[in-house]
Amino acid sequence: MPKPIPLRALQTDADQPGCVLCALQGRRQFTRLLAGAGALALAPAALAQDGVRGDVGENSRLARLIPAEQVEGAAQQQYTQLCQGAASKGRLAPQSDPQAQRLRAIAQRIVPFTPPWNPRASSWRWQVNLLIDPQLNAFCMPGGKIAFYSGILQKLQLSDDEVAAIMGHEVAHALREHARKRMGQTTVTRGAIEIGAALLGLGSIGRTVADAGGQLLTLKFSRGDESEADIVGLDLAARAGYNPEAGLSLWRKMMKASQGAPPQWMSTHPASETRIHDIEAVLVKVRPLYEKADRPARNWGPPLAG
Repeated sequence: MPKPIPLRALQTDADQPGCVLCALQGRRQFTRLLAGAGALALAPAALAQDGVRGDVGENSRLARLIPAEQVEGAAQQQYTQLCQGAASKGRLAPQSDPQAQRLRAIAQRIVPFTPPWNPRASSWRWQVNLLIDPQLNAFCMPGGKIAFYSGILQKLQLSDDEVAAIMGHEVAHALREHARKRMGQTTVTRGAIEIGAALLGLGSIGRTVADAGGQLLTLKFSRGDESEADIVGLDLAARAGYNPEAGLSLWRKMMKASQGAPPQWMSTHPASETRIHDIEAVLVKVRPLYEKADRPARNWGPPLAG
């Protein structure tokens, strides 16, 4: 089983003041670090034999219409701007913040299981930040750019297992390239209108990435994408040693906090009854992953209430 990377493997990126990085790799160093820590990633064939891999199939072909490098580059640029903007306002938690350390530790356990879901993940420059903001929100942008808002940790008093369920969900969006898929859909739509421009080499794909790149934080996924991220996220969390049952308690907390209406983070998710039913159905497949996984050495727990 993959083992967590030591906390000393994390550092702060000098180009992004205050940004806490999962420096499991530089942009091209992740493979080397995985090898140095032992066989941390499961082979794709092994992954296909258990968990939910057989339930979701391959990534959408629409994603292939957009160069992955362009999408990841746009995400890096927007993420950097977000970090710098938050830091300038004193709203980016320092590396020493216990909850930032907690997020980093959970990410350390999840990230080694990502390459079998998407080979590009082995060269992503994973980053993890805690933003001081009351929103109930979290995200993982293309290329492994993770952020949690303090409100989701504080208001919901999330357990480590529940944080892992959220993080797994958001990481799954990046692994399954849902943002790239949406851009591909936009390209197809525009292509029907701008085929003449495309034939003249005017580059509608580049325009799509430029337009969507600035909206990656607000990009909405389909309900199918959200459901897929739910089950892939629980698979990742279970392999990392976090109880997948937390997916149910997390959903109930989110619904209670929003008085029955999904908050921004879950605004496009399936209805609660459908969601709970889907999670319960997949637990049969992910419980065995959790049962044989190494457990985290430390239980961090939520921030102090209030």
